[in-house]
Amino acid sequence: MIRRALFVAAAAAAAGCNGNQNVFNPAGPGARDIATLGGLLFAICGVVYVLVLVALGWALARRRRPSDDTDETTGGLTRAVTIAVAATIVILVAITISSVVYGRGLTSPQGPGAVTVDAIGHQWWWEFQYHDITPSDFVTSPNELHIPVGVPVQIKAISRDVIHSFWVPNLHGKRDLIPGQVTNFWIQADRPGVYRGQCAEFCGHQHANMAFNVVAEPMDVFTRWIQAQRRPAPDPATPEEVRGQQTFLQGPCVMCHTIRGTSAGSRVGPELTHVASRLTIAAGTLPNTRGHLAGWVLDPQSVKPGNRMPPNALTADDLQNVLTYLRSLR
Repeated sequence: MIRRALFVAAAAAAAGCNGNQNVFNPAGPGARDIATLGGLLFAICGVVYVLVLVALGWALARRRRPSDDTDETTGGLTRAVTIAVAATIVILVAITISSVVYGRGLTSPQGPGAVTVDAIGHQWWWEFQYHDITPSDFVTSPNELHIPVGVPVQIKAISRDVIHSFWVPNLHGKRDLIPGQVTNFWIQADRPGVYRGQCAEFCGHQHANMAFNVVAEPMDVFTRWIQAQRRPAPDPATPEEVRGQQTFLQGPCVMCHTIRGTSAGSRVGPELTHVASRLTIAAGTLPNTRGHLAGWVLDPQSVKPGNRMPPNALTADDLQNVLTYLRSLR
């Protein structure tokens, strides 16, 4: 039983050191500094740990000798203790200096920010708002943060309810979101990819399911994405989409969601103008497929208990029409 538990723990630890959402798989300068500092601390602590174990083993195995009570032995022990204390001081000073040097790099980006994004934490989902000089160019992308590769992105973070924490291990360290305060920081991705982010501060029942994706893409791809996001929702193109839009607008969905270009304008829940273009739904809980979307629309409490979305009593035909309409919103 003990052997099995140790095997499971070792497997879990090994899995945590691979792939996405991993501090030691950096994809940006901030995460790289954190990984370097973490590796340095692990190396120093590992060497000290081994030396302490060796010294302990030597002391336990060694037998006492008559010469241990001589002045020469006492002097040797005093010198050994003095050297150990001096080495400890040097190590602590080196760790302090390294932490300060790397910490400065984490708070200041290496260049001017190309994009500024408001990151707003809700129980239990994320809202990312992109602002432009023209107010009408306002874009919001729930639970999916798109950034251009190779440039710093300024993040202005705030919480709408309780304390949350923004953390993308592959790109940067943790930053808390405090209600009523704006937390300013930055992230940067050096290579394209999709990086998982997570709330890292316990914020309630569904804290573990408050995730998001960071989509890092070349600047031209990012520009095309944000231009597409600025457009209103497309008009229904088929009879099923028309009926689905009517069902959506005449039901309780309009009390919480926005679809730009329609009469749905509430901001209680995530905006759905381009919901079909997103990778996941329910803050990273489910892949954005028709089947998962159907389960989420009908009974979100069975998927994510305690979230703010109530169940929807739709007939089979109404459900299929609503799904067809929502899947057309790209």
